[in-house]
Amino acid sequence: MTQITVQKLFDDTREKLGLEWIAGKGGGARQLAGDSAQEPGLALIGHLNFIHPNRIQLLGAAEMAYLRSLGQAGLQRAINTLFSPELTAIVVANGERAPEILLATADQTGTPVLASPHKCPETLRLLRHYLAQALADTVSVHGVFLEVLGMGVMITGDSAIGKSELALELITRGHRLIADDMVDLYQVSPDMVEGCCPALLQGFLEVRGLGILDIRALFGEIAVKLRKNLKLLVHLKKPVDSRIIEQDRLQMYASTETILGVAIPKVHIPVAAGRNLAVLVEVAVRNHILRLRGIDGSKQFSERQQKSILGGE
Repeated sequence: MTQITVQKLFDDTREKLGLEWIAGKGGGARQLAGDSAQEPGLALIGHLNFIHPNRIQLLGAAEMAYLRSLGQAGLQRAINTLFSPELTAIVVANGERAPEILLATADQTGTPVLASPHKCPETLRLLRHYLAQALADTVSVHGVFLEVLGMGVMITGDSAIGKSELALELITRGHRLIADDMVDLYQVSPDMVEGCCPALLQGFLEVRGLGILDIRALFGEIAVKLRKNLKLLVHLKKPVDSRIIEQDRLQMYASTETILGVAIPKVHIPVAAGRNLAVLVEVAVRNHILRLRGIDGSKQFSERQQKSILGGE
């Protein structure tokens, strides 16, 4: 189960959200868990916005106006309801001033209260995006991850088969490097996996005979991208007995590989002398895009062949 602390959330989003820690400073070690997502519930009033339900509570202008409208007894009941055992932290948005009773209760219970000058919808959007990535299931795999024709493509294969050389040729053709050697993959939604590069390796590509290349310095800022959704796997296969491996040429895209519970389409490309792998990868991506649009060349050929056979009878 993926977890992060409130302190890490504060450190990572402080600059972007202009966060200030206004109460409950002893609760920085509280954990936000990746399995805590539920449908938004009713804690204080009907329109509270849980960022991570039962974990972080966002208080905006509407919530604060409601609290200010309550008498002392009603305010105390509302605060007691808000500070349930499931609450991990509170974020006060829109530059609102939190009631003193809320701050005092936060200090007593060690519940962090963070304040942001940003409007509630923007704060909610940014924190949801951060938590979706920070709490996502993750795995690191060996390969080269690129953006080819706008699509996230990961090239895999045995060591020394030529993955980095292929990536370098694709970069010279205008495509973009995301990660070389090690790719961090995150499940950002039930049917979506996102890939990025470990911070230490960002922008670098290792090519045998040339060493470690700074792709950003060589080809410019547009040659490097930080992250991309993974849509296609291209697996390079070694030839058997110096021959291209036999395969069903009408079912090249039948293969998939499951990563973090998501089935990713996979293409196997045999490596042999004289084959232009960069062109093959580009065409594989173009063909995959056509298939997503319902255009299947293999199926069309099979149907035409079947009609020809029936017509010949």
